[in-house]
Amino acid sequence: MAAYTIEFVKSARKEFERLPIKMRAKTAEALHLLAQNPYSELLKIKKMKGVADFYRIRLGDYRVLYELHNDRLVVIVIKIGHRSEVYRR
Repeated sequence: MAAYTIEFVKSARKEFERLPIKMRAKTAEALHLLAQNPYSELLKIKKMKGVADFYRIRLGDYRVLYELHNDRLVVIVIKIGHRSEVYRR
């Protein structure tokens, strides 16, 4: 199985860089696993309701929201943040 490419929207890249150091390491590890297998059971991935190909990973109190493009083998990270803020539009 080919590995997926991880891409960030500009705002998600900034959110990633602003994370506390330990959470940034955990997030990087999760994204690495995601690139290997976007359907990994280890990550407790949940599909988001109402939007096609939109998923989230739970990392403690933080969430990573992303889109999956299977046709191009790309994962686009849309938002990273604390659960109290990440779902707000």
